[in-house]
Amino acid sequence: MEKGHDPREFIRGIQQILINNTIRIGFLFGAGTSMAAPLTNKDGKDQFDEKNRRKPLIPGVWAMTDHIISSITDESFQKALSIIKEELEDAELDEEKKKSVFMLENIISSIDQKLRVIGKGTLCDLNKDKLKELRTLFQKEIKGLVAVHNNEDINLNASCRLHHNFARWIRYAARKHAVEVFTTNYDYLFEIGFESQHLPYFDGFVGGYKPFFDPISVENDRLLPQWVRLWKLHGSLGWGYDSEERRIIRSREISDDGIVIYPSMLKYDDSRKQPYSSYIERLSSFLKKDDGVLFICGYSFGDEHINDTIMNALAQSKSTTIIALVFDENLNEKSIPVNIGRRSNRIMVCGNKKALIGGAFADWILKREPAKEDFEFIDHFFDRDAPTPENDKGKGDEQMKATGRLKLVNFMDFVEFLIKLSYPSKEMVS
Repeated sequence: MEKGHDPREFIRGIQQILINNTIRIGFLFGAGTSMAAPLTNKDGKDQFDEKNRRKPLIPGVWAMTDHIISSITDESFQKALSIIKEELEDAELDEEKKKSVFMLENIISSIDQKLRVIGKGTLCDLNKDKLKELRTLFQKEIKGLVAVHNNEDINLNASCRLHHNFARWIRYAARKHAVEVFTTNYDYLFEIGFESQHLPYFDGFVGGYKPFFDPISVENDRLLPQWVRLWKLHGSLGWGYDSEERRIIRSREISDDGIVIYPSMLKYDDSRKQPYSSYIERLSSFLKKDDGVLFICGYSFGDEHINDTIMNALAQSKSTTIIALVFDENLNEKSIPVNIGRRSNRIMVCGNKKALIGGAFADWILKREPAKEDFEFIDHFFDRDAPTPENDKGKGDEQMKATGRLKLVNFMDFVEFLIKLSYPSKEMVS
C-alpha cells in the first residue's frame, strides 16, 4: 500500500469532533472565506469572468493589493511604494515569504511606522502630509472593495448564502461551549450571516448610543455564555477612533473614517491597540485551554503575530488541536503553512492534494474502498482522480484511483459539510 493520508479517516475524524458537543470549537477565518462568497447581480445570479470562473464577492488580499496599487497614478506615490516594496523584501530573509510580503497590511504598517518618526522631514521622498494622504487613499480603496453591503447592484442575501448557512449550523449545533470565530476580514459578511439566522453574537463592543470597545468583557466567559464570539483581529468596517474619549468605537456613520487595521509590528498607545491585543490574547486563551479544536480556513498564515500566538499557546496546551484547511493546489514541503505545521504534531495542514498530519507530509490516498453507507458522503467531499485504462485494453478496463483532491479546503464545501452533517436528509439552504 502506497503511503499517504486516508481522506475517509480524516473526514470521519472531523465528524466525530463536531458530533461531540462538549469539545470547544473555534474557527480562524481569513480572506478566502470572503472570496468564497459569489458576486451576484440584482436578480441573485452568480457572476462569471471571461474564463467562466465565478467572481468573488470580495477580492483576495493580493488581488486587492494589485487593484489598489494599479489605480494609483500619482508619480510620487508610485515611487514611494516602489521604495516600500524594496524595504519589505530586503527585510524578509525567507525566500518563500519574500514573494508575498508586499501586501496591504504590510504596506500600511510601513507607512504608519514612517508617520511616527518622520517629523518635519521626508521619507520615501514624501513629507508627513503626503504620507497621510497615501494612507488615507489605501483605506478608502479598501473600504470601497469590502463595503459590498452598500452596493445596490448586488443581491446581498444571495451572495451571503454561505455565511447564512454557517450561522445556521452554529444556531442548531447545540454546543456546550460558545463557538468562537476569529477573522482577519474587515467586511460584514459574518455579521450579516449571524443576523440572518437571528443568532446572537458578541464582539467586545458594549453600549447602544455609541458602542465602545471594552477589553475586560472579552475575557469574561460568564457574560452572555451561549452567544457566539466574533473577534475581528485586523479591525472592521464601522470602527473608528474617538479622539475625545480616546477609545475605539463602532458606528456605521463613521465607517468612512475607519477600517482600523492592526498590523502586528506596530505599537499604538494603549487605547488604540486594545482591540487587537485583546483579541490576540483571546485567541491565545482559547488555544491554551484543553479539549479544543481550532479550524483554520481561508487564512494564508501571512500574519506573523497570529502565527506566533498560535504556536506559543499550543505549546502550553495538553490537548488542543488545530486543523488548517489550506486551499492550495501546489501545497509542498516549502509552503509557509507546512513549515509552521511542522513545529507541532497537533497541527494538521490539509491541502487539496497533500496534507501534513502527524509530522508526515503525503498525498491523500484512500486505503480502502469506503463502506456502502459511507461512500456517498465521503465521495461528496473527496474528489477522486479520474480512472485510467490498463494496458490499452479499451473501455471497461479502467482502474479506480485511490488518490484525489480534498474538497473541504474550500470554504464553500466546508460549510456544505457542516450542513450535511447536521441535516443529512436536507439540501443546502440558498
